[in-house]
Amino acid sequence: MTSKDLIEMLNKAISLELQVSIQYMWQHVRIYGFNHLAIAEELKKIAIEEMQHAESIAERVDYLGGIPTTNPAKITVGDTPESMITNDMMAEEETMDFYRTIIEKAANEKDYVTRELFEDILADEEDHHNIFRTLLEK
Repeated sequence: MTSKDLIEMLNKAISLELQVSIQYMWQHVRIYGFNHLAIAEELKKIAIEEMQHAESIAERVDYLGGIPTTNPAKITVGDTPESMITNDMMAEEETMDFYRTIIEKAANEKDYVTRELFEDILADEEDHHNIFRTLLEK
């Protein structure tokens, strides 16, 4: 049986996914300037992926008997394209570290479905982080 602690961690994960889905979608709308159309489209694509992560995690929380949160973590948009992408990269780093903790906890509790879900999501987060890092490298 999955612990209450793990369900709380999954709800925090939902908060992080909601945060970045809103953050990236808002940035998609607010990013301006020459050469930023491609970045805007990438932000929109990633925002949708993050919302799908939130949905998958919420379904898992519900299955485990918890109530999925609807509250996002603190959203940080940024004023320039560079500050936006820097904020996004930092959000991905925080999330990746946290998801590694969830994977370890789920494995310790023999909750292999949750572990596998977060291994898959972690791979996506690493891809997002790589996109943001590459954008900042110029």
